[in-house]
Amino acid sequence: MSLASEQSQTAPRRSILKYLLTFSIVTTLGGVLTPIISYLWPPMRQTTVQGSRVRVASLKELEAAGGLITAVEGQAIVLTYSQNSVKAFSAICTHLGCIVQWESAGKYIQCPCHDGRFNAQTGAVISGPPPAPLPPRETVVDGDDVFVII
Repeated sequence: MSLASEQSQTAPRRSILKYLLTFSIVTTLGGVLTPIISYLWPPMRQTTVQGSRVRVASLKELEAAGGLITAVEGQAIVLTYSQNSVKAFSAICTHLGCIVQWESAGKYIQCPCHDGRFNAQTGAVISGPPPAPLPPRETVVDGDDVFVII
């Protein structure tokens, strides 16, 4: 075999290996840089205008359950119904930031982390370690729809 034919066979092999190495480097860099770029420039969330109403439940649904937990614009909200009145509070416990739950049997709001309990009509602390009441949210009832004001 001549030297010229040997060189012609190694040239395509080298170009293929060079291509594969370049491809591997580019895909590795893409895999590493994509999460970093996503972290540095998070996507913009579509938000509603401050002071606008967001429908969260129907009045019939709330009456039947007595209370429920929902999310409004990425914020956890607890809704309660008692004596023809609808109340809404932040569903974030003021003790350590856990999401509270509606306790239908006892008609109170309970934090599952450390058994903090809140009054369903006022958001005041009934028992447990929470240092402050749940912050209230403004609600509007329009027909059968319950809205929270953001």
